[in-house]
Amino acid sequence: MADYPTSFGKEDLLKCARGELFGPGNAQLPAPPMLMMDRITDISSDGGLHGKGHVVAEFDITPDLWFFDCHFPGNPIMPGCLGLDGLWQLTGFNLGWRGWLGRGYALGVGEVKLTGMVRPDRKMLTYKVDFTKAVQTRRLTMGVADGIVEADGEVIYQVKDMKVALSES
Repeated sequence: MADYPTSFGKEDLLKCARGELFGPGNAQLPAPPMLMMDRITDISSDGGLHGKGHVVAEFDITPDLWFFDCHFPGNPIMPGCLGLDGLWQLTGFNLGWRGWLGRGYALGVGEVKLTGMVRPDRKMLTYKVDFTKAVQTRRLTMGVADGIVEADGEVIYQVKDMKVALSES
């Protein structure tokens, strides 16, 4: 297990986007504007609802975010796929945080429920990822997790069985 902190500020996340946090060729977050969080407030390899690891992160919502102008003109809503991507980003980040090697990529998701919207008057999203499985073998490095997105404390997205893998090739 690598010895990383259990919380990360924006500059740390930007280091990860540049490939500087976990090293070249390893888990990397996207750069803004696709970086879907401002900070990670807690991360573990043995916490969460199932004792297999978790991540909690926050994303500040402001009316000038890039997606509000184009989705949709006159009816601004954050695309639901961006919330899902944020959950995938955090799942992959957790694998790199564990010290596991390889570049991350999403493999899929079992179930997605969108029950609310992110409009420009929201203040903050909170992502919560809870691992149900984390596997590292000679041939496979993968995390499986459930997640929720809360907007100002209200659960608006729920996902089951997100899968993210790391590959050294």
